[in-house]
Amino acid sequence: MKHAVIVMNLGTPAAPTPDGVRQFLKEFLSDPRVVEIPRPLWQVILNLFILPRRPQAIAPAYEEIWDCGLDGEPVTGSPIDYYTRRQAALLQERLQKSVAGGGSMVVTHAMTYGKPNLAETVAELREQGVESFTVLPLYPQYSATTTGAIYDQVAKIIRGQRNIPDISVVHEYWRNPAYIEALANSVREHWEQHGAAEKLLMSFHGIPKANTRKGDPYYHQCCGTAELLAEALSLPRERWEICFQSRFGKAEWLQPYTDKTLIAWGESGVSSVDVICPAFSSDCLETLEEIAVENRANFIDAGGREYRYIPALNARADHIDALESVLRQRLAADLF
Repeated sequence: MKHAVIVMNLGTPAAPTPDGVRQFLKEFLSDPRVVEIPRPLWQVILNLFILPRRPQAIAPAYEEIWDCGLDGEPVTGSPIDYYTRRQAALLQERLQKSVAGGGSMVVTHAMTYGKPNLAETVAELREQGVESFTVLPLYPQYSATTTGAIYDQVAKIIRGQRNIPDISVVHEYWRNPAYIEALANSVREHWEQHGAAEKLLMSFHGIPKANTRKGDPYYHQCCGTAELLAEALSLPRERWEICFQSRFGKAEWLQPYTDKTLIAWGESGVSSVDVICPAFSSDCLETLEEIAVENRANFIDAGGREYRYIPALNARADHIDALESVLRQRLAADLF
């Protein structure tokens, strides 16, 4: 049997230009999973106010992170695209060696928004004789805004097929011990090189607070991740905090907010901070620009002295170990 694993991340503009950013944002922000405002009203806001202005404003930030990596590995193009490709290639090497019974395993990647998309990837693989699929969203914590959007795309594929493919989706993996250990290893290595800061801030991407009230488990899974990581590092509660970044619009989002927390810490005399973003499997605009640059300025300008960002797990060997562990638990036993 020929099986395919498709690792999926959010996606990226095709180029760090206003046109490239506009095309990406239009697809991303048009998804009702991402923005739950009633469609007619949101389309007016999106097309009259956001798309004419925001791409021009944030394209320079994308240009800054293009060809940029933080772990010593040269990166070509968009970091999130580069690392997602690397993760797929490394998983291919791991899994192909252990498929039993003469079967074969293909590991590739797709993006929720932009290229390559899931529907086209599945169609191409079926033409190559792939009979079953496992989709691995590179989101350790489930949210309707991220993994939920991938389920929607799978459902659309199924609805459009008479011969429905055998396809499943990994829901989340935040409790996987190998994932927690990879996070802990990245912090330990950072401390060995730079020394431990006074505080460790675990910054997760935010979602509207109303989403949690409606049943989204993301907040509780982020809190669980933070507690497991702190436990692995033997950190007392006063040494670490969980916060949420990247809020958008005027609605209340999950709190405490990353930027406001760092400002408050700087003003209150906290001298040094290490920041890790456990929800991000690959470095991207929200880590390389928002966390490593913008929030560093927030902390230093407020009176802090030392601020260090700990890179995402990216293509670390222990990260690939964790993803392999997730897939081995998920895939049928007779594949190995």
